[in-house]
Amino acid sequence: MLISFMKPLLLLVALIGSFAHAAEKPMNILVLYVDDWRYNTLGCAGNPIVKTPNLDQLATEGTRFTHGCVTTAICGVSRASLFTGQWMSRHGNTSFQAFKTPWSQTYPGILRSNGYYVGHIGKWHNGQFPKEFFDFGRAYSGTHWIFQPDGSKIHVTQKNENDALEFLRTKPADKPFCLTLAFFATHAEDENPLQYLPQPQSMKLYKDDVIPLPKTATEEAYHKLPPFIANEKNESRVRWHWRFNTPEKYQSMMKNYYRLASEVDTTCGRVLAELKKQGLLENTLVIFTGDNGYFHGEHQLADKWYPHEESIRVPLIIRDPRLNPAKKGQTNDDYALNVDLAPTILQAAGMKAPAKMQGEDLSPLYLAATKPAWRTEYFYEHAVIGTVSKIPASEALVRKDFKYMLWPDFNQEQLFDLKNDPFEENDIIAAPAQKTRLVEMRASFAKLKSAAK
Repeated sequence: MLISFMKPLLLLVALIGSFAHAAEKPMNILVLYVDDWRYNTLGCAGNPIVKTPNLDQLATEGTRFTHGCVTTAICGVSRASLFTGQWMSRHGNTSFQAFKTPWSQTYPGILRSNGYYVGHIGKWHNGQFPKEFFDFGRAYSGTHWIFQPDGSKIHVTQKNENDALEFLRTKPADKPFCLTLAFFATHAEDENPLQYLPQPQSMKLYKDDVIPLPKTATEEAYHKLPPFIANEKNESRVRWHWRFNTPEKYQSMMKNYYRLASEVDTTCGRVLAELKKQGLLENTLVIFTGDNGYFHGEHQLADKWYPHEESIRVPLIIRDPRLNPAKKGQTNDDYALNVDLAPTILQAAGMKAPAKMQGEDLSPLYLAATKPAWRTEYFYEHAVIGTVSKIPASEALVRKDFKYMLWPDFNQEQLFDLKNDPFEENDIIAAPAQKTRLVEMRASFAKLKSAAK
């Protein structure tokens, strides 16, 4: 879509070293994939409370994308987009069912058919887990504590770690590998009144901290939402009551949420240390990202789903051994989408992305000597989940300066000036001064929506 028109010669010159690297020795792939973890739940992203030293270190060794975003902010759909490199409109998973894209067109399927040892550990959420498609496949999620065959319990993040280390220590030495390590944390255990259940050794973390309330965690901000969101039947409002509706509950829940995040950080550190111990880290593309963002009480809401910044933005760190040492630790503020990761992975492995993949290879953004032209906007989509009263459909044209939202079930539009209203409180859709802009954004929205199919 965006870089397809770039001069092939420019990319060839800029990336010749990386292609040579892939030709000499196939690069391993490690995807560290977290759940319900928004873009600024990282020390290196400026969060003053949460402790993520291993991921902060990863950022110093690679590139951190400040505008990592998802095209649909919900677990199952976003995971389908990760594997297929496609928008929901094309891969067909509108909630938690299996996607329609053939497995042979996914990055794990392509890598395995080209000699990679391929593993998946942890959350799946795309229908029944297709274990036969993996050399090492263990899928589980939904609870923070898991019963083992001997009757004992293990924390899901500790099980993630044990399984990942087993994968790395037992994989064949004569094959490149691809491992997707899909954490359940920091997802809530929805049926448990405690919601977030970290490990006992983590309870000392953040004990004496006071977690700041978001600026928009107010009744005023809540009542600025459309009435089909600002009502007690809406699932985001229901879950806000579960987690954040009193100051005491907010402090307790957020501290446990951050504890879960720090536990994931520890496991990521141990997995990376194992790669280094085996001498594999400098031939492994490492991607840390998540399936969607998360409301931490903003607008007096919880969870994700909607096109607000808190919901659609995710962390994204890429540690690529091909990166020029002088560029390590840099940030990039271009829109880097979840659909871009599959093409990026395949390029690093020296393989061409299928024509049906809609994302773009991100590597020119940090490898190329000359920065390529890149998207400045993208189309966001989310289907109805349950009923329109529970989770209505939403769509958007996302830009850094303005955002156009459409709620198709109610034929309601919204427009936000993100430069002057970064917390999306004041809908200016009816402002006469925005008439020309609105016409232009509607046209771009329609064009990108059509291209997503």
